[in-house]
Amino acid sequence: MEKLFCGMPLLLLVLLLASIDGSTQLQSSQSQTLLRLQQLLYYPKVLSSWNKFTDFCNSEPSPSLTVVCYEDSVTQLHIIGDNGTHMLPKSFSINSFVTTLVKLPDVKVLTFASLGLWGWLPQKINRLSSLEILNVSSNFFFGPIPHELSSLANLQTLILDENMFSGQLPDWIGSLPSLAVLSLRKNVFNGSLPSSLINLSGLRVLALANNRFDGALPDLSHLTNLQVLDLEGNSFGPLFPRLSNKLVTLVLSKNKFRSAVSAEEVSSLYQLQHLDLSYNTFVGPFPTSLMSLPSITYLNISHNKLTGRLSANLSCNSQLMFVDMSSNLLTGSLPTCLKPSSGTSRDVVYASNCLATTNEDQRPVSFCSNEALAVGILPQRRNKVSKVGIALGVTASILGVILLACALFVVLRRLNAKRRVTISSPRLIRENASMGYTSKLLSDARYISQTMKLGALGLPAYRTFSLEELEYATNNFESSAFMGEGSQGQIYRGRLKDGSFVAIRCLKMKKSCSTQNLMHHIELIAKLRHRHLVSVLGHCFECYLDDSTVSRMFFVFEYVPNGELRSWISDGHMGRLLTWEQRISVAIGVAKGIQFLHTGIVPGVYDNNLKITDILLDNNLAAKISSYNLPLLVEGLGKVGQVGSRSGPKGTPIIKSEDKIDIYDFGVILLELIVGRPLRAKSQVDVLKEQLQASISADDGARRSMVDPTVHRDCSDQSLKTMMEICVRCLLKDPLERPSIEDVMWNLQFASQVQEGWLQNSNPSSIRGSPSPDASSLPPPSRLHVTTLESPRDSGCEEHER
Repeated sequence: MEKLFCGMPLLLLVLLLASIDGSTQLQSSQSQTLLRLQQLLYYPKVLSSWNKFTDFCNSEPSPSLTVVCYEDSVTQLHIIGDNGTHMLPKSFSINSFVTTLVKLPDVKVLTFASLGLWGWLPQKINRLSSLEILNVSSNFFFGPIPHELSSLANLQTLILDENMFSGQLPDWIGSLPSLAVLSLRKNVFNGSLPSSLINLSGLRVLALANNRFDGALPDLSHLTNLQVLDLEGNSFGPLFPRLSNKLVTLVLSKNKFRSAVSAEEVSSLYQLQHLDLSYNTFVGPFPTSLMSLPSITYLNISHNKLTGRLSANLSCNSQLMFVDMSSNLLTGSLPTCLKPSSGTSRDVVYASNCLATTNEDQRPVSFCSNEALAVGILPQRRNKVSKVGIALGVTASILGVILLACALFVVLRRLNAKRRVTISSPRLIRENASMGYTSKLLSDARYISQTMKLGALGLPAYRTFSLEELEYATNNFESSAFMGEGSQGQIYRGRLKDGSFVAIRCLKMKKSCSTQNLMHHIELIAKLRHRHLVSVLGHCFECYLDDSTVSRMFFVFEYVPNGELRSWISDGHMGRLLTWEQRISVAIGVAKGIQFLHTGIVPGVYDNNLKITDILLDNNLAAKISSYNLPLLVEGLGKVGQVGSRSGPKGTPIIKSEDKIDIYDFGVILLELIVGRPLRAKSQVDVLKEQLQASISADDGARRSMVDPTVHRDCSDQSLKTMMEICVRCLLKDPLERPSIEDVMWNLQFASQVQEGWLQNSNPSSIRGSPSPDASSLPPPSRLHVTTLESPRDSGCEEHER
């Protein structure tokens, strides 16, 4: 070898040695670490090419898998799987995973997306002291962000999108000196934003969409480098925020902003391209300067209460490609630059205003004027007060009083003509959609209902109904539409003009009803909207004329066509019985509904006295909880559903595991799903629970002997065992020993995964029982099911000691 190298130039010698060495070689310990991570992830498809011979540092990168090395250490690791909908098995340990991960001490960039990871993010993640980018999106992490992340001084990007992280955004987040990207979309964070956030002077992207944040925003003008601000789907408000003038994208849609849009604030956003203010209650004049911002390409102000008179000669930026100003209170003419004939190809939506055009559905100018008056947002000039201004104001006030008196006179005559009560009965005002000024109470109620936008997938926005609409739906509340009467009013079935079926409950109110309580409970009720709850679609007031207090309230509920769950597992015909996997799906739906009641609003709704007869099935056999502890307005508000914490003597709070009471009730429902026969007494539940517990540790045959005979051949043993285990835990006598609703959901999802895998590996023709019922082919039930607002009820199992 010495002779071979003897006469070679030094440069050639170096190149030869490099070629002999090949390329960067990873430390063997780090190779073993990567293979161990593959094992802990249960060998996902994306890592199928890894084995002990893999040259990790020189592997061809792909969008879903990249390993980058520097010298002999891993510095970047990107793994993007295809498991965004299922958790890893119950035996997975996030603690073991991170313990292995920290054996890559020089890693700076980590991406673990859509891998089914679950659990609390371990504190030891801070041992990766060189970490600059952390992306764990589309997994199932829950709990708070660990405080230990605050020690990662080099952290520049933190992406936790599409998980189940919860709690408040910690104050220490403002102490990360290098943070440039903070993205927490689609989690369950709540509370207001910490004031320390304004310390992140280098922050460029702040994405907090679809969480449960609320309250006023801090002064974001301090974030001088902020370019993207996405706050969609929270409860921020009410004031329009102060902003950085470098913003390129601003999304404030689906929040609770109800101030004016600051023309001064937005006119300085010279780099702004994308602006979305939709589904709020912004009031006051629409700043037309938004359409001519120098960089604007997308503008959405729909579903607000913005006023103003548009004119044809308003200007638009030539790059503006999308404009939606629908469902506001705009009058005047559509600007020429927004018309198709203007020569620019742009999408423009302007329906449900009061514009002078016939191209899209428009309302009378009087409607916009009345609506503006109802919420007190008629445009006001901010010039200095002068004598002329005062005179005009007085004149306008007098005219307004005259018009109001005339309107009341007309209404009174109409009511006298149609009156159905005796002369001694109080005269009534019926709320009309175009009469928002009949009383402050009605306008306040409309204001609250309009702020409750799309609360759940597939549900229309909560809204105010007019009495005329309900009379049309029920054919003037004729007897054929009457369904029954309980302690909290009469129930009618109805069909709205759009063809949709609803159920309508009428509540009689006493004059002692507090307006403040009334509005408070409407706001709470409007928030209780979820795909696994029978939700309230809206309300209607009927008021006494003499003092405008509410005499009756009507609540409109969604229609659930396929009846009670019990009829699909025990009381029905064989052709209607649910399969095992459908029963698991129903159980998951009920659990999700309970989770929403506990955590979906603040304060949570607990102690819901759930029964299997309260679970209804829709067209897709999705479960909906039809009776829960609704903060309902019973007669005179003498009794109100318990919401949040309870009170003891003299209003002192009682600390109680209220959520675990619902867990017990869920266990009873789950037990009936498993055994397939009605449980009408606590003694039955206790006996079956003991039998179930004994069969868990027995053999497969003993377990299957407990199951509904119609499905006992259709379920995998592991799926059945998991369902039995979580059912027994839910029924434990000590509430503190019962599982959390999150634990329940994890076990049910695990049972579903196991069942799905078992079916895929089996011969369906040999294991399936009766065919799966097709909900769409079934006739409608004999009665309409709606939220039952009485508690306790006489249907289902007797009241258990929970």
